[in-house]
Amino acid sequence: MSDLLDRAAQVRQGEELDAGRLDEFLRSSIPGLKGELKISQFPSGFSNLTYFLRVGQREMVLRRPPHGTKAKTAHDMGREYKVLTALRPVFPYCPRPLVYSEDPAVMGCPFYVMERIQGIILRRSLPPELGFGPAELERLTKRLVEVMAELHAVDYRAAGLGEFGKPRGYVRRQVEGWSKRFRAARTPDVPDGEAVMAWLAAEMPPESPTATVIHNDLKLDNVVLDPADPLKIIGVLDWEMATLGDPLMDLACTLAYWVQEDDPPPLKQNASMITHLPGCLTRRQAVEYYGRLTGRVMDRMDFYYCFGLFRLAVIAQQIYYRYYHGQTADQRFAVLGGLVGLLLAKGQAVMDGAEV
Repeated sequence: MSDLLDRAAQVRQGEELDAGRLDEFLRSSIPGLKGELKISQFPSGFSNLTYFLRVGQREMVLRRPPHGTKAKTAHDMGREYKVLTALRPVFPYCPRPLVYSEDPAVMGCPFYVMERIQGIILRRSLPPELGFGPAELERLTKRLVEVMAELHAVDYRAAGLGEFGKPRGYVRRQVEGWSKRFRAARTPDVPDGEAVMAWLAAEMPPESPTATVIHNDLKLDNVVLDPADPLKIIGVLDWEMATLGDPLMDLACTLAYWVQEDDPPPLKQNASMITHLPGCLTRRQAVEYYGRLTGRVMDRMDFYYCFGLFRLAVIAQQIYYRYYHGQTADQRFAVLGGLVGLLLAKGQAVMDGAEV
């Protein structure tokens, strides 16, 4: 399984770190580092930049915001570090945070360093070496739902996260906030999304009776699988958008990535999860399984799923905005404008009665 381990590559041009300043900072902040600092970069991800640091035998991961214009409330490294620090003792899938810095002298922006969780990360395709068939994929997708249910069962007040967010009014703020962000980031070559935004504003369900910690980006390429038992999830990464709120909004965000076999071909071609393969839970099965695990009422998943699709469209549009306006030359972003249109069309289909 060693060939399947997630690996870093050469740092992309324009995203290099000042190795000298970083080395000095690390040795003054993390006791016991011995050996030469080596820096590489994890190539995936469209948002925060993620680097692999090796000092001797010590393996660490550094997260920092991307270069260029950023959304006002995104890329908050301090929040990400805080939630990892609080959750790690009660939700062991979190990487262990090591140090956080806002000192602009190191790299000109806030950043943090955590321990690396070495393992397998499934991205856009299923490695044949895993030998997963339908039975294994059913088990894996169930585990993803189970880990989400475990997160939503955490007593966030006891964990010290009572002030981490504002659960009351969360759904309304999300609908209004993401609508505002979409209008601000829209480029002339994508649909205006006004019908989806109007429907979401009109169809908001009553306030959720129970707020929880929500990850807001829990999907297969943000979990780490045990190399010795790839059906076992040993890590959950990318806590950039974690907060307190309606747990069904968290499930909705995951469902937006949950492409299934009968989805339109363009959505399957752009899928970031392998959930369209035989054996994986369908979205409906995932919803029902989550409901059985948590006891929550799941009768307005049309709203939640449509919101998840819209939010994903906004995220893609915010990144595409940077590409469209020449703030990044990363060619991976070129396709995102088309993806925005696909997601909005899927949201419209849900509004028109399509099954989740």
